[in-house]
Amino acid sequence: MEELQWKSRPQLKEPIMLTAFEGWTDAGEAASGAGTYLAGRWGAHVFAEIDAEEFYDFTSLRPQVRLREDRSREIVWPQNRFFAAGVPNSRDIILMIGIEPHLRWRAFCECVTTVATELGVTAVFTLGAMLADVAHSRAVPVLGSTADSPLAQRFGLRRPQYQGPTGIVGVLQDTLAKVNIPVVSLMAQVPHYAPRIPSPKATLAIVERVSDLLAARVPTAELQRATVAYERQVTEAVAADDDMVAYVRELERRADEGVTADSLSEIPSGEALVAELEQFLRHQDGSN
Repeated sequence: MEELQWKSRPQLKEPIMLTAFEGWTDAGEAASGAGTYLAGRWGAHVFAEIDAEEFYDFTSLRPQVRLREDRSREIVWPQNRFFAAGVPNSRDIILMIGIEPHLRWRAFCECVTTVATELGVTAVFTLGAMLADVAHSRAVPVLGSTADSPLAQRFGLRRPQYQGPTGIVGVLQDTLAKVNIPVVSLMAQVPHYAPRIPSPKATLAIVERVSDLLAARVPTAELQRATVAYERQVTEAVAADDDMVAYVRELERRADEGVTADSLSEIPSGEALVAELEQFLRHQDGSN
């Protein structure tokens, strides 16, 4: 498989793989941010990558030109890299951090499963984040699911219930199932009224959930400070619109009363989120 390029072959003992992709399931850059944060805190090193040439439309995702220290130019292509790390008091970890491809999804996923099978991966945790009707001022829900009964029982997870359009994460989960590698999906929920603001709060929630599941201690002071700044930024943006203030208060009320989605099948589509907001605003206008 020419697209998969090995730099080294680390010796790992029954590793777990974590995957995080920029793209459709990376609302608020929470999943890719969590993968990058964990790789940095665990001192992970790159041992393989997937060549971008066959998997991207470079008119949609353009490579970047950068200047080296000697002022010479270099082209930086979209990166999909595999990292290895030994986590103290836990186990060996492989992190796959990349970008959802445009083309040849099955071939792309075969590259990932090749790494997983050749290095003896025992389970894969896919990290993601989706826009949802949640308040930025409340705890970030991280929904977990798995089709593997032993993992479901061990970690207290639900079986998958989502049906509908999928991204590279869904295709990868199916590909891994065909080679008998169990998969756990962790999906954070990000406020849909702040879609273009990176959410360190959701990143923190994913990192903490991974830390709990793997019994691996991860320092999070940096993310906690960023979360405070994020909440302040979004609160200030919302405060400029009285209707949005009322809408967020309604979401807060739901969260405080426990009226939240508790399964992936209950995550609304983007159209449904917009419709809900419009309905709420119409109700506000009618009651004034």
